Amino acid sequence: MEINFNVLSKPIRGSFPSSLPKVSPGASRNKICFPSQHSTGLKFGSQERSWDICSTPKSRVRKDERMKHSLAISAVLSDDNSTMAPLEEDVKTENIGLLNLDPSLEPYLDHFRYRMKRYMDQKTLIEKYEGPLEEFAQGYLKFGFNREDGCMVYREWAPAAQEAEVIGDFNGWNGSNHMMEKDQFGVWSIRIPDVDSKPAIPHNSRVKFRFKHGNGVWVDRIPAWIKYVTVDATKFAAPYDGVYWDPPPSERYQFKYPRPHKPRAPRIYEAHVGMSSSEPRVNSYREFADDVLPRIKANNYNTVQLMAIMEHSYYGSFGYHVTNFFAVSSRPGNPEDLKYLIDKAHSLGLQVLVDVVHSHASNNVTDGLNGFDIGQGSQESYFHAGEQGYHKLWDSRLFNYANWEVLRFLLSNLRWWLEEYNFDGFRFDGVTSMLYVHHGINMGFTGNYNEYFSEATDVDAVVYLMLANNLIHKIFPDATVIAEDVSGMPGLGRPVSEGGIGFDYRLAMAIPDKWIDYVKNKNDEDWSMKEVTSSLTNRRYTEKCIAYAESHDQSIVGDKTIAFLLMDKEMYSGMSCLTDASPVVDRGIALHKMIHFFTMALGGEGYLNFMGNEFGHPEWIDFPREGNNWSYDKCRRQWNLVDSEHLRYKFMNAFDRAMNSLDEKFSFLASGKQIVSSMDDDHKVVVFERGDLVFVFNFHPNNTYEGYKVGCDLPGKYRVALDSDTWEFGGHGRVGHDVDHFTSPEGIPGVPETNFNGRPNSFKVLSPARTCVAYYRVDEHMSETEVYKTDISSELLPTANIEERDEKLEDLLSTNISNIDQTVVVSVKERDKELKDSPSVSIISDVVPAEWDDSDANIWGED
Repeated sequence: MEINFNVLSKPIRGSFPSSLPKVSPGASRNKICFPSQHSTGLKFGSQERSWDICSTPKSRVRKDERMKHSLAISAVLSDDNSTMAPLEEDVKTENIGLLNLDPSLEPYLDHFRYRMKRYMDQKTLIEKYEGPLEEFAQGYLKFGFNREDGCMVYREWAPAAQEAEVIGDFNGWNGSNHMMEKDQFGVWSIRIPDVDSKPAIPHNSRVKFRFKHGNGVWVDRIPAWIKYVTVDATKFAAPYDGVYWDPPPSERYQFKYPRPHKPRAPRIYEAHVGMSSSEPRVNSYREFADDVLPRIKANNYNTVQLMAIMEHSYYGSFGYHVTNFFAVSSRPGNPEDLKYLIDKAHSLGLQVLVDVVHSHASNNVTDGLNGFDIGQGSQESYFHAGEQGYHKLWDSRLFNYANWEVLRFLLSNLRWWLEEYNFDGFRFDGVTSMLYVHHGINMGFTGNYNEYFSEATDVDAVVYLMLANNLIHKIFPDATVIAEDVSGMPGLGRPVSEGGIGFDYRLAMAIPDKWIDYVKNKNDEDWSMKEVTSSLTNRRYTEKCIAYAESHDQSIVGDKTIAFLLMDKEMYSGMSCLTDASPVVDRGIALHKMIHFFTMALGGEGYLNFMGNEFGHPEWIDFPREGNNWSYDKCRRQWNLVDSEHLRYKFMNAFDRAMNSLDEKFSFLASGKQIVSSMDDDHKVVVFERGDLVFVFNFHPNNTYEGYKVGCDLPGKYRVALDSDTWEFGGHGRVGHDVDHFTSPEGIPGVPETNFNGRPNSFKVLSPARTCVAYYRVDEHMSETEVYKTDISSELLPTANIEERDEKLEDLLSTNISNIDQTVVVSVKERDKELKDSPSVSIISDVVPAEWDDSDANIWGED
């Protein structure tokens, strides 16, 4: 018997294939596909590497004493012999804690020291000239429009402008009497006294920044720090107008409910407010709060992730081409309406995350931030100049993260969303583009560490992300911050104090690609349990992942959801419960449940679902655009389908609710105990333990196995906790829920190789075709009545035992098991004819590492 495992407390090396296929990205904005996270218990790449990091040229910061707490320093950090204050006690450049977790990073020590020094130098400079980072990130109190001492004060950073003025409804759009003054740092400002004790610029009135650039031409732009913008909906392609938003106390929404506590594991419902109506129109924040949030709560999600909140002039960008970073998208409502939504979510115990797009900005000059860089170089602009400042696949502008004012703008943007709107965290979009100077374009990441730590690494962006995560967690320690990175950069999900970048989670982006490939291109008989399981467990130890079978990427026009791929046209004709389900529908519903549950149970430390996919929405989601004659027909979710008792959509929704309820009661997502004991390709069965639950997935299209032997850790009596085959979930009711499954000891105590599939105990179950069942261990101290009442709708059951202390398991692993997280894959080679003939034993010819996804990339490089 060969055993391979990856335990957080100590990586253990093994020998693995030397080459795997590379994966190259596609050109779609939302579907750039790279390998997912990779195992780090192995040695990657060359061990001999000299570092010569060539990042953006720097200019020295002027250190005039007059700059103390100034509004702007229009320069970037130098990496030469600057005199810096002592390092923070919890952040060291000499001892990088990340290397203790992954010794394979040792050859890149100089890189980590370099970027840590860059981080500390930048942070120290900010503190020297602007105060603590938290104060620096309150730029919105100085820039934009603010009330100060009986005046309206407006400030804007536009160093290349020759002249500037503020215009709007308040002065008839004539700025001759409201000329602005420029300071030595390129900041324009004006103080406008109150009129009759009232602000000179009324609430909800339109304003713009007018300036003259080098060739003498005057241009109008929306203020960079504007909090709200609107457009005249009656005019086709009308430009947006900035709006001064400062409602009186009687009109300002006051939060009533505290933020919920951070969940042990996020179960995320990803949603687009505008596209959430059952009607073909833009839904409002308040309608979403009143109509959709209760659905999310009813399905036992604990987190809502909102897309397209930051203002974007092109609706079809799904919110990813941001024009106004501090402004709430005006289509669904105004800022007070969004506050109502968030407060309503908090009243339901739901955390709310916002999609934040700091990876790029819209190329729109008329409405967006891009309009400020006329005639400017990188040091005077939010963006890099030339090709370095343009993303050719996304047609968007790229930030200069080394610029002082860019740091102020972006860090303040994060604090604004946290404090003004009470958001509970962020999902950072496009992090891969930020991490590398090539932005991941036409790159196939193989997992060789040289690809992550070289001249291709954008250290300026890495430093910004470190500052951002430091700031977020200082302001709000319970914040949840997720990175959308498809490259698998090591350390992305580790604390800044260890040399990491500081995210709480990363998205496990290879998982949906694997499922789509299987559903589209493989017959059921060809599905490999080993390959799929490896894809789900392919993540770096100590770095948490959010797993998902499908997100908005698979739901937008041009692609198909899993349900649509499985059932296609029969979703329109075969979903009535008044007739027997066709084989296509029966298969589709069964696999839809299994795919989502398998992904949730094994794929990460959190779970995500996109709006409508929980009940198998039959159509993609679309937005008004030229390609569909600006139609809203698909800009909706058909909630009536899941609400109709006579339609089968209710079965998938009920199972989705039960999955989340199971985690609510057993906390298996938060448990570090994850052991795969059988990956049986012949019988299409996977058996694994997560927390205190034992999961049995039978993907075989036809075969039902009676008395199927299942390995487990703890001895005792097991019962069904969740069964996809019940009538309630559209199944056939083949598994008995009142059956006690008693364990039998396996092998000789203290001799792990004599165990069954590496597990010291076992019990037998009925495993019907295309079903998944989770079993829980019955507490023998419970009364018989309490046992029978223990189901997914009962009170909270004992949570997973994170500290695994079973002596037999410790003997099996031959190492100390961490009390924080562990991922173990146990594989058994053929031992004798009897085992080979048994349908309950997984016969696997090669050891499969816990984090290996051979469909993704050659993650072992050359060594």
